[in-house]
Amino acid sequence: MTDRWNERTEAGGRFAIRVLGAFSRACGRTCARLVLYPITLYFFLRRTRERADSRAYLTRIFARPARFDEVLRHIHAYAATILDRLFLLTDVEFNRFSLNVHGLDELNAQMSRGKGVLMLGGHIGSFEVLRMLSAERPDVRVRVVMDLKQTRALNETLHALNPTVAANVIHAGDDPGSLALALHEAATAGDLIGLLADRARPGEATMTADFLGEPAAFPIAPYVIAAMLGLPVMFCAGLYRGGNRYDLYFETFADDIKLPRDQRKALLREHAQHFASRLEHYTRLAPYNWFNFYDFWHRSADEPAVQRAAVARRLA
Repeated sequence: MTDRWNERTEAGGRFAIRVLGAFSRACGRTCARLVLYPITLYFFLRRTRERADSRAYLTRIFARPARFDEVLRHIHAYAATILDRLFLLTDVEFNRFSLNVHGLDELNAQMSRGKGVLMLGGHIGSFEVLRMLSAERPDVRVRVVMDLKQTRALNETLHALNPTVAANVIHAGDDPGSLALALHEAATAGDLIGLLADRARPGEATMTADFLGEPAAFPIAPYVIAAMLGLPVMFCAGLYRGGNRYDLYFETFADDIKLPRDQRKALLREHAQHFASRLEHYTRLAPYNWFNFYDFWHRSADEPAVQRAAVARRLA
């Protein structure tokens, strides 16, 4: 199995995902959550590479060899957020969820400037929880930049539940001209543009930044887009806290990003490190919310987990 995230096969087939979706809608969230346990065990037993990557990551962040029950908990948290996406896409009032919002004043301040806002997030917690922001700001439209070809079966199933949300997705796989036009239209309309900034597509330009004690590659496209559109940038994270509880965090990343030619490289590196530092903060705040089930640091797959913890121990 490949170490590249975009070449990993999707877990579960289209039929299985649709059956789970139908079962969840028919029986409700409480009953559907019981199914997460066999799903977690299946993922743990069958997806050996992801299981190893989960254990390596947990070993790194805990600064000790991770236990198998911790790997199971990690996978279960991921499955729980996927299940909740079904309900976040179909609920209007979101009454079934308990949401604590942090930093809403900062977001409102940026939106009051009369332009759109670029929201940077990562594969931590649930980015879909941003939809619950509509309960606080019904006037706001959230546009999310996604690669619809990745986890195609899951995306097709989820977006079929709510075509309106699907229509607001900006496809990252479009040609550069179409993508730039869609982003410009969203910015002009004053939308919140959500972008996951912790994974680079093959061939995409990156900068190296320290993350959890070791260098990792982060894409620079988000900062180029922010500079091109002239938008303020917010960092956001929707952390799953177990049960029906979520914490949604907003913080100002940059009021304005400019990339003059003579400082471009240094500034891009600075922004990438700033993002990595904030991502690390929230990852340490909720370790089981990190959902990059691949070798994020591109280290050898057969390196002992105890050796992988050495850098984390130095940090501790």
